[in-house]
Amino acid sequence: MSVDSSAQIASTARVHPDAVVGPGTFIGEFCVIESDVVIGARCLLEPYVYVKRWTTLGDGNEISSGTVLGTDPLDKAFSGGRSYLILGNRNKIREHYTISRGTKPESVTRIGDENYIMTSGHIAHNCTIGDNTVIASCALVAGYVEIEDQAFISGGVVIHQYSKIGRLAMIGGNTRVNSDVPPYFLYSDFNIAAKGLNMVGLKRAGFTHQEIHHLKAAYKLLYRSGLKLDDALVRIEREIPSEHAQSIVNFVRGSKRGICRE
Repeated sequence: MSVDSSAQIASTARVHPDAVVGPGTFIGEFCVIESDVVIGARCLLEPYVYVKRWTTLGDGNEISSGTVLGTDPLDKAFSGGRSYLILGNRNKIREHYTISRGTKPESVTRIGDENYIMTSGHIAHNCTIGDNTVIASCALVAGYVEIEDQAFISGGVVIHQYSKIGRLAMIGGNTRVNSDVPPYFLYSDFNIAAKGLNMVGLKRAGFTHQEIHHLKAAYKLLYRSGLKLDDALVRIEREIPSEHAQSIVNFVRGSKRGICRE
């Protein structure tokens, strides 16, 4: 076992001899850490956390009780091969959460830095979560979903596999996400629909009045102009001198599932 001398491990915890535990990390009562696990510095694992094989945690992560990291994928195609779950730094994952490793051999489920993931939900195999996202309680994220930086996923949201959610998008509670979600906007309804700009998120992120004005113009062209999608994107590119508006254009053009509508 490679456990730093400054790490603290409760007497009832079970840490495999092949696991790596970094300096200043605390592993609470009745935790189980399997082989081929790496836990970085200054992590906190509350009691009853289970970290399964081929999982890596960066530094400063806080994992609450009852959470299981690196579970086998909930996928009938899973053959039992080696795959990975990789968490970055300073993530907070609250009670009773599960995150799966990848389905195909050597594939990865990847969580970035400084995400706040609330209680009683699931992130499935091969998802990619960016940095500084919020995923609220009881949200369910299906396989191969991508969530970009600073997105906010409210409670009870269900996200269909292969969907992509853009930067600083906000999804209202109990929404079903079954198409791609462009960045910067607010969405709700049972079948996801655009509802305007994510004003709270944009202001918190430090967007200027001019930047928000440009995004409002892009939203109107995309959703309220009556133009065909390709024509709306051309107008946004031609008329709105904004890197954020161009990000919307790039996101929409790169969408494989098609974007949700208003």
